[in-house]
Amino acid sequence: MKLYEQYAAEITALISNGQLRPGERLPSVREARARRGISASTIFQAYQRLEREGLIHTRPQSGFYVCAARSALGDELAVTAPRAEANEVEVSELVFEVLRAARSSGIAPLGSAFPGPDLFPLPQLARAAATGLRRLAPNSIVENISPGNPRLRDQIATRYRLDGVRLQTDEIVIGNGALEGLNAALQAVTQPGDTVAIESPTFYAALQAIERLKLKALEIRTDAETGIDIQALGEALSRQRIAACWLMPTFQNPLGSLMPEARKRELVQLLRQHEVPLIEDDVYAELYFGSQRPRPAKAFDEAGLVLHCSSFSKCLAPGYRVGWIAAGRYAQRIQRLTLMTTMAASVPAQVAVLHYLEEGGYDRHLRRLRAALMARMSAAIQAIESAFPAGTRLSRPRGGYFVWVALPPGLDAMRLHQAALQAGIGIAPGHIFSPDHRFADCIRINCGHPAADVLPALQQLGALVHALLRTPA
Repeated sequence: MKLYEQYAAEITALISNGQLRPGERLPSVREARARRGISASTIFQAYQRLEREGLIHTRPQSGFYVCAARSALGDELAVTAPRAEANEVEVSELVFEVLRAARSSGIAPLGSAFPGPDLFPLPQLARAAATGLRRLAPNSIVENISPGNPRLRDQIATRYRLDGVRLQTDEIVIGNGALEGLNAALQAVTQPGDTVAIESPTFYAALQAIERLKLKALEIRTDAETGIDIQALGEALSRQRIAACWLMPTFQNPLGSLMPEARKRELVQLLRQHEVPLIEDDVYAELYFGSQRPRPAKAFDEAGLVLHCSSFSKCLAPGYRVGWIAAGRYAQRIQRLTLMTTMAASVPAQVAVLHYLEEGGYDRHLRRLRAALMARMSAAIQAIESAFPAGTRLSRPRGGYFVWVALPPGLDAMRLHQAALQAGIGIAPGHIFSPDHRFADCIRINCGHPAADVLPALQQLGALVHALLRTPA
């Protein structure tokens, strides 16, 4: 057992036997180092592990505290298995209705898809944009046309290599955010009527893309901890023709699940056997809470079948819409699709991100961002445990900023959505994360906004859940 694991086990025992009680503050890293004579990194790793396990939580500028007892809520978050056949998709109208309502000013953003804007270095990005545009030669603008700014593509390729992912700059195509890339990837590898395997539940934008291209969706059960059920996917691949998979192996939206590295390797090998491309949505991978960035499925791709899609929108520059695809064998096809549609991502946005990266400071920003999101998620989970009734179950992600909440039996999430809107709170009801609206008793909560916005809204939302359970539909 490693030293940090021993220290974490000691604290776990103290919590279990009641010597450390809910709400009690743990020694700071400095105090623990002085008492125990172990390194700060060892202590921090132990605290991170305990936080991932839901035993302690962080309070900003205050320290680490023992979490409240969880006995009032359900212990396990189980995800129901979907039907075995592929289905046509019609979710866009419902998605638009939910998003339109939650976008109104004055609505607490628990249903938002983005973390709080206070987390991002927007003034520094603006200065980087101004500097970059002043230095931009007019005749170099054509360099930013698809596949994108060559220096920015080199920066992105370098970060892949530092994470142990071997790829060439030539396979990277820059576009308008990850969503454009994901849609282009889906269009590049399918024809109308094809079947696409997806997680269940899945990100609603994947369902909208499948609907727009007149494809069918085959849902595969997905675990809230370990991601998609690879055995079930293998059985589906043997049973029917699947044109592509659209999956999010790292901090999946909405569950927050993280597929272990060995399962990612197994996934890529399985798809290689069947010659099925994987569209890997990896926009949250930089938002990990541990000590090391999880490697993507792309790291195990030797056949060029993985189209790895990501962006700077969730980790650096929301609103700038700078994303990319590491498209493997499909790079030229993706580049041509981009040229036929949007031609290129915004030149000022590409230049701003490029100059910010070249000036340094990106990794320092990411460390601050991760620490803030981990603290916000921990506080939000504690608020849900405190405010929601018995029978509530929730995910405990190790990264990102979404928590998936299964409500007590008998409560419909759309009914809660309507009541929450009247109280000035936006949520994402589970209906929009499945083609058949199957997750009618679930909601997705965004924990990435300031505590002053999120925690009172969660307390109020918990009160609404209590009230609706007492009131027949």
